[in-house]
Amino acid sequence: MLRNATTQYPILLIHGLFGFDRIGNVELFHGVKQALRSAGARVFIPHLSATHSNEARGDQLLAQIERVLEGTGARQVNLIGHSQGALAARYAAAVAPEVIASVTSVSGPNHGSELADFLRKALTPGRLPEHVAATVATLFADFLSLLSGNHQMPQNAIAALNSLTTEGVGFFNDKYPQGLPKTWGGKGRDQVNGVRYYSWSGTLQGNILDEGLNALDPLHGFLRAFSGYFTTEAEQNDGMVGRYSSHLGKVIRSDYPLDHLDSLNQTAGLARKGIDPVALYVQHAERLRNAGL
Repeated sequence: MLRNATTQYPILLIHGLFGFDRIGNVELFHGVKQALRSAGARVFIPHLSATHSNEARGDQLLAQIERVLEGTGARQVNLIGHSQGALAARYAAAVAPEVIASVTSVSGPNHGSELADFLRKALTPGRLPEHVAATVATLFADFLSLLSGNHQMPQNAIAALNSLTTEGVGFFNDKYPQGLPKTWGGKGRDQVNGVRYYSWSGTLQGNILDEGLNALDPLHGFLRAFSGYFTTEAEQNDGMVGRYSSHLGKVIRSDYPLDHLDSLNQTAGLARKGIDPVALYVQHAERLRNAGL
């Protein structure tokens, strides 16, 4: 079936923690950008800090949105943010709604991540373990940025961690509540200040032995292990973000059979049974197009 994703406004794909556009032949949004462009969309991937606070990354995003608008002549943009990228997108829409047509959260920790809560408790503030972890994380982020040709962006691993905890996102939400549900597990307003809000995410399902070839993916194994640190959403998470924590605006679906990296189409080349992550992005671009966005 021929897809038509010719949206009125350009689409920006926004990476989350430790994210990048491309390193060699490896793309973070694997196959997504090409599929969207093939379906007619104008697509850009902004360069943000691999580790930093939601607000700092949001300000970086706003600066690059301005350049996209100048370069394309468009009046607004559609933002699709994965994981922490969703929080940067939300910040941009709250601060400058006039240039944002829509915000889409993909596996976004819109109410915080229980995994981040566990890591925050494990790293005593100001003590040696925190300093060691911060140094290692910053070096890794700098290394990724260097490989991706984006080595000039500042890094702050502890600010990133604090921004992803339930408490940190709670403070963020107090300032930028647009699109958030009023009740836990509910849906938020579809439109706020002229900006449309959408979200989708996945959950780990069944036993790893039911995963077929995907069970051989080491990243999937790590996410299965990380899932054990969830308590509130113990069996309703993707290994990094809880199902209901991901809800924002119009919830398309929050229980796709996808782990946190599957929603980026990062499965180490192994096929995910029953779902095509790339198709979700193209279908959503069609949804935006049909909404006049």
